[in-house]
Formats: sequence, structure tokens, C-alpha cells
Amino acid sequence: MAGTVIEYLQKYGDISFREKPLNDVDSLALCQLSYLKFDGMVSDVRHNGPSVTLREIAERSDVDKLFGDVRFEKENRALFEGMLSGRRFRDMKLNCYINLVEKEWETQFSAITFILDDGTLFLAFRGTDETIVGWKEDFNMAFLSPVPGQEYSVKYVNMVTGWLHQPFYIGGHSKGGNLAVYSAMKCAPFVQKRIQKIYSLDGPGFRPEVLKECHYNAIEGKVVKLLPHSSMIGMIFERDIHYRVVESNSHGLLQHDPFSWLVEEDHFVDVDDIYESQKIMNEALNEWILSLNEEQVRTFVETLYQVISASQADDLITFTADWKKSMNAVVTALKEVDDQTAEMLRGIIRSLFEIAKVKVREELAPAKKPGRRFRNKKKEEKAEAHRPVPEDAPDATAAQGSAARHAPKLRGSRHRGSAE
Repeated sequence: MAGTVIEYLQKYGDISFREKPLNDVDSLALCQLSYLKFDGMVSDVRHNGPSVTLREIAERSDVDKLFGDVRFEKENRALFEGMLSGRRFRDMKLNCYINLVEKEWETQFSAITFILDDGTLFLAFRGTDETIVGWKEDFNMAFLSPVPGQEYSVKYVNMVTGWLHQPFYIGGHSKGGNLAVYSAMKCAPFVQKRIQKIYSLDGPGFRPEVLKECHYNAIEGKVVKLLPHSSMIGMIFERDIHYRVVESNSHGLLQHDPFSWLVEEDHFVDVDDIYESQKIMNEALNEWILSLNEEQVRTFVETLYQVISASQADDLITFTADWKKSMNAVVTALKEVDDQTAEMLRGIIRSLFEIAKVKVREELAPAKKPGRRFRNKKKEEKAEAHRPVPEDAPDATAAQGSAARHAPKLRGSRHRGSAE
């Protein structure tokens, strides 16, 4: 029976990396571990201090500070305990931590390096945390490149691998997956050669011009991109046909949560592809983003950020703690948006719905045959019943039999609205 990463840790947590090398499920565990608040517990990357083991962190009196993000506190505690329960992760070393939240530069960036018992490294980039600044950077990332977080990721990889010379993996969930791929594309060539694999767990992709400019094809063979079957975040600008789709025990956007991804033994439960309905919406969203000019992009992102910031909340936890207060502040801020900006926003949102409608029509088009008219069968039968029958008319039953004998035979087709 399929479980999650927690059940995987219970079964395989006592097997070392020397005995069983890193796999996809391990990458999820490490990427999710990077969300914990290691501030003051793990040496800062800028100070090049000593490493610390996971066991040593667990023995600290202030260990509860790790779970500051209450959105996933229960799941993160279970993950931490699961990794502590066996030798696979218990004595793993942690170093080179960084956690930056800069309002002025509109960036949230965090990363940490794990040193595994087989000597390899895993550089993990944190995805979007609970800060509103972090969510704004996510919006910027969809429209603009590079954003500060991407530039920091390249510096981080070059810095860490300058001190630690082992082969290494890079990975991240959500925005962290985007940073992992970006840093791999842009790091020094001699560093790039040491990369074993690059994990992007439902991470957004890149605008086409960025992939070309950054020579994505040089690292493409090392990228492991995993998506849940209702993925939206990970399908932003997704052009790579080599992504894998995993089963989730959740629905819709909630599948972005990696704790919902199903695991069987030591691997994810794969499914064939993203849901078709989700693909249509993803294509519409990507086309819409690419259709906006720079002025529209900046107006959209800035206004959205200003409206949410009107709540005086610095993070989503505070924002959602008092919905009534936050939404009243948002409504007030919306009323203060000038007419020109408001009209531009309406036009931007209207264009998204127009593109979505076109995509849906295109998908449904094969179901209709050109020129075919829909008939009201009941109305026709009623009219036929009241139509006078000429005295010299042929017998109806005989006519039907003749028509049936001469009618072309159609075989049913599995393709919607088509015949073989």
C-alpha cells in the first residue's frame, strides 16, 4: 500500500547512503527539510564555520524554533522525527545556511548544504516561505529574469563548491526547484561538471529566452523534474517533455504540498501525465503571461503587492490570522487604486479569461464536425406526426428497410467526434 515520505523514512531510514545511494524520495525529504528555520543553529555560509549533525540540532534546548512556519508545523515535525529515527539522516552534517528576507530588494532567499555519509553533498534551496515578500518574488519570477533570488543561488553554489569539493546534488521544491535549475545553468563550468542530478519538485520553469540564453541544454540530462498530476506551479513555462508525474492523495492546488505525494517502497507512484483539463488551463496561463508587456507586468505585480501590504501583515500567517481585518484593509486599498491603473488591471485579467476561452474552444473543436447543425429531434418527430401522408406514398416500413440496406456502415471510434 502506498504511503508518503514519512512511511519511506520509517522503512528505509536505517540504511546508510553508502549502502543505498540517494534516490528521488530522499531528494524530497532534504528539500522539505530546508524549510525549517535553522537560524542560529547551522553555520552561516558567509562565515565558513563548522558543520553540525541533525542529531546535535535535535538535542538543543531551542529546537522548537525550527518549526516557526505554523502552516506545516505538524508535517515538518513528523519529517524531522522520521529523519532522526535512523542512521541514514541522523548523523548527516549541515552547513552553509543562509536565510535572507529583503523587503527593499523584494527577495526571500534561503539555502542549506547537507553532507551525506557517502561523501556527496546536497545543496537545497528553500521554496516560498510564509513571507509576503517571498510571494511577490514568485510573481516577479514568472515575468522577469533574473530576480535577486536567482542571482543569489548562483553565488551560493559557486561559494559552497569552492570550499567543499565533493560531487553534489542540487534541489528544491516550488521556487526552490527553479533556483536549483537556474544555479546549475549559470554556475562556473568546472562546478557544473561535478553536479550529479538537479531536482525540481513542482518548480516553475523559465521563459523561452532565458533557457536559450543560459544554455539549458548543457544540463538538461541531469534535471529530474517531478510534478503532481494537477500541477499548476510546476507547469509555468514547462517545455521539458522529460518531466515525471507522481500520484498525490490530495486535489487541485493542494497537490503542490510534497507531503501528499505517494511513495511505494523506495520510489514515487508514477502516473501517465498531467490531467488534460489542467493542461488546457496551464497553456492559457503561460500564453497570457507571455502576452503582457513590461509595463503591464509591473503594474499588475506592484498593485497586487500594495493591496495585500495594506493589511500591515509581513507574512501569510499574520494575514490569515484575522481575515476580516485583512480583507477590510484590502478592500479599502482597492478603492484607492487610480482609474488608469484599475482599467489596466481589468484589461489584464480580461485577457486571461479570453485566452482561457480560446484554449477551451480549441480543445473541444474536434468534437464538432464542420457545418453540422444540432437538431431538435422531439420537435421534428412531432411535426412529422402531424404531416399529411399522400395516398400514393410508399409503405414506411419498406422504405426504412431499403434505406438501412443502402446506408454506409460507420464503425465506432474512440476518438471524440470522429469516425473511422
